[in-house]
Amino acid sequence: AEASQGHITVVLLGATGDLAKKYLWQGLFQLYMDQVSSGHSFTFHGAALTALEPGQRLMFDVLKKLTCPPDESPDRCAVLKDQFLKLSQYHQLKTAENYTVLNREIETLLRQEGLKEAGRIFYFSVPPFAYTEIARHINSSCRPPPGAWLRVVLEKPFGHDLESAQQLAAELTGFFREEEMYRVDHYLGKQAVAHILPFRDQNRQFLDPIWNRHHVERVEIVLKETVDAKGRTSFYEQYGVIRDVLQNHLTEALMFLTMELPANVSRAEEVLQCKLQAFQSLRGLEKNSAVLGQYQAYASQVQEELQKAQDYISTTPTFAGVLIHNDNLRWEGVPFLLTSGKALDERVGYVRVLFKNRAYCTQSETLRDAGHSQCKAKQIIFYIGHGILNTPAVLVSRNLFRPVMPEGSWREAVGQSDLHIFGQPLSDYYVYSPVKERDAYSVLISNIYHGRKDFFITTENLLASWGFWTPLLDSISHQPLRLYPGGVENQHLLDFEMVSGEVAFTLGEPVEQRLMPDDYRTVQSKFRQSPLVSAWSEDLISQLASDIEKAASRTVARSGQFHLALSGGSSPVVLFQRLTRHHYAFPWKHTHIWLVDERCVPLTDTESNFFSLHNHLLQSVRVPYFNVHPMPVHLHQRLCVEEDRGTELYAKEIMALVANASFDLVLLGVGTDGHTASLFPRSENGLEGAQTVVLTESPVKPHQRMSLSLPLINRARQVFVLVLGKGKHDITTLLSRVGHEPRKWPISGVSPSSGQLVWYVDYEALLG
Repeated sequence: AEASQGHITVVLLGATGDLAKKYLWQGLFQLYMDQVSSGHSFTFHGAALTALEPGQRLMFDVLKKLTCPPDESPDRCAVLKDQFLKLSQYHQLKTAENYTVLNREIETLLRQEGLKEAGRIFYFSVPPFAYTEIARHINSSCRPPPGAWLRVVLEKPFGHDLESAQQLAAELTGFFREEEMYRVDHYLGKQAVAHILPFRDQNRQFLDPIWNRHHVERVEIVLKETVDAKGRTSFYEQYGVIRDVLQNHLTEALMFLTMELPANVSRAEEVLQCKLQAFQSLRGLEKNSAVLGQYQAYASQVQEELQKAQDYISTTPTFAGVLIHNDNLRWEGVPFLLTSGKALDERVGYVRVLFKNRAYCTQSETLRDAGHSQCKAKQIIFYIGHGILNTPAVLVSRNLFRPVMPEGSWREAVGQSDLHIFGQPLSDYYVYSPVKERDAYSVLISNIYHGRKDFFITTENLLASWGFWTPLLDSISHQPLRLYPGGVENQHLLDFEMVSGEVAFTLGEPVEQRLMPDDYRTVQSKFRQSPLVSAWSEDLISQLASDIEKAASRTVARSGQFHLALSGGSSPVVLFQRLTRHHYAFPWKHTHIWLVDERCVPLTDTESNFFSLHNHLLQSVRVPYFNVHPMPVHLHQRLCVEEDRGTELYAKEIMALVANASFDLVLLGVGTDGHTASLFPRSENGLEGAQTVVLTESPVKPHQRMSLSLPLINRARQVFVLVLGKGKHDITTLLSRVGHEPRKWPISGVSPSSGQLVWYVDYEALLG
C-alpha cells in the first residue's frame, strides 16, 4: 500500500453480455497483465441486471476462459489469471440503492487495505437507452472521492441521427464533464487505423508534396463482411449499414486522411480541432451520393426474428457505397469512396490511397524492377486486417518512397511472397506489420487507463459526424435497394461507378429484382392560374435547374446576356448545388447575378444571403467578377442606414445594366407567413409604389432587410417560385384558395405584367 501510486476501480456494466464475453474481459485482463507492476493496484467489478448468484456464475464462466498472449510463460499466466479472478467480483446493479451499496463496498475495501483511490472507470457495455439512468446513479452516489479521476466509457450507437445524438449528448453532459467521457469507436483501436496520423506525421518529408488533389487520384475506405445480420436484425432494422459502419468507423478513417496535420499529433485537443475543420470542408451528401443494396435473405430473416407479416418489405440497406467530396484546396475534386456491406465475398478492411500516374514507360516492364518502374501503380494501403494478408499492415509502393516506421512497434515483412494485392505482387511494396498484434479493445482499454483522449470520440466530433450523415439518411429512406444473393454469387451486381459527382450501379437493375413503387413521376398542372411543376424534391430541383439553364441559353442567344435575380433562404441551396455539379453548359460567362433580398448584416456573416450564394454557387462556377451584384447593405461601416442610400445605389445599378429594369428570370421562395423576397405581410414599403429597391422589417432576426419591390419583380420576363417541404404545406394550401391580397400575403401579389410565372412545388408542400 505504501508503494502504491493509488488504486484503480474498474466497473464493467453489462458484464455478462456478448461484447463483455468476446472482448472486454479479455481487454481488462490484458490491462492487468500490462500494468501489474506499474505501481497501481486494481479491483474489477462486473455488474448487470441479473441476480447475484446466476450473474456471478455467468461472469466467472467467462473469466475462467481468459487467455494470455503467446509470449507469456504458462506459469506466470496461471498466477496472473488467478490474481485477476481474486480481484474480480460481481454485483447486481438495478436500483439507486445498488449503486450506493457498491460505492460503500469500494470505500470499505480501500480503507481496509489502506489504499488511496487514484481513479474509477465505468464501462457502459449496455444499450444506449439505459445510459441516462445509469449516469444519474453514478453521478449521485458512485463518484470517486475528490482528487481521484472518473472515466466513463460509452459504446456506440450514440444516437440514430443528429437530433437523437444531440439529445443523448445533452442528457449525459448533465451528469459528466466532457473530459470524463470516453466514447468508443473500436476502429480507432485497430492498429492500422491508429497509425494513419503517426504515419503522416513521421513521413511529412515525402507526403507533403503529394498529399493533395494534384497527385491523389482517389481514396477507398472499405470494410467488407461475409457474415449476414442473422440474430441481429432487431438492431439492424433500426440502424442499417450506414449508421452501423460508415457514420463512425469509416468516417474516422476519412478524417485521419483528410484533416490538416496538427503540430503535435499526440495532443487530443489539436487533433480534434483539425478534425472539426475537416468536417466543415466536406461537401453535403445527396441521394445520388450513395448506392444501396440488401442481401436477399434479409427480408425473411427480419420476418422470422421480428415476427413481421409475410408481405413486410424492409427498406434497410445492408450494403452501401458512398461518394464523398471535400471542397478545400487540398482535396477538391478527389473522390473518396466509402464502402461496406454484409454477405459479401470476403472479410477485409483497408484504406487505400491511389496516386495519379503521369509516367509513360517506353521500355518493356519486364526489364525493370518494381522499385524503379514509374509505370506501375503508386499507392499507400493501411490494411486493417483479415483478407489475403490476415494481419494489420502498412504497404507503400516501392516506386513512391521507403517510409519511416517506428522500429519498436512495426517491422518490415521480409521474404518475397507470391501473394498479390490490388493486382500487384507483394514484392512491389514495402510491407510493415505490427511487432505485436493487439486486439482493438485491448488497445482502447489501455488508452482509457492512460487517459489518451485522442483515441475517442468527443461530443463535438460526434455531432459533426451526425450533422454530415443525417441529410443523406433522410433522403434515402425511400430509395430503391439493389437486391443481391450474397457471397461470391454477387458477381458484378454491386459494382458501381462515379459519374458527374454521383454514383450509380454499373449494371442496370436485373428484371427479376424487386423495385420500390415508382412514385417519382413529375406532374404538371395549374396553381393560382399559373403553370405548376410538382415532383419529389430532388426531381423537382433537377427540373428547375434544367429550366433555368434553358432560359439562360435562350436569352444569351437572343440578347447576349442573362440577368438572374436569386432569393436567399435555405430552399435555393440544393438548387445552387445542382447547378454547379450538373450544368456544365450553363452560360455563366454571360450571366449577371443579382440578389432579390439581403439581410442587413456584413456579407461575410453566415446569416447573409450573399454569403450562402457565394459558398454554394459562386465559388464553384465561372461568373465574371463584374457580373456579380451583391446588395449594398454595408456602407460607411454601418448597415442599412437610409441616409447612405443603399437602395438608390442598387436601383441605379439595375437601371444602368438591366434593359427596362426587366430581369430575365427572378427566383422566389415563400415563407410560412406568405412573405416572398423580404416583403412581409403589412410591409410599409415595397408592396406598391414607384420604389424599386426598399428597406423592410422582418418579424424575425435579423430584422432589417433590403429587398426588390413587388412592382420591380413583376416587370421580370419570368418568375419561378420554389416551395419545398412539409413545413410549407399549410401556406401552400392557403395560397391555392386566396386571391390577389399582397398586404396579407405578399406572394399573392406576384403577377408578372408581361412575363410568365411558374410554380415549382414539391409533393410534401403540395400534399403534406
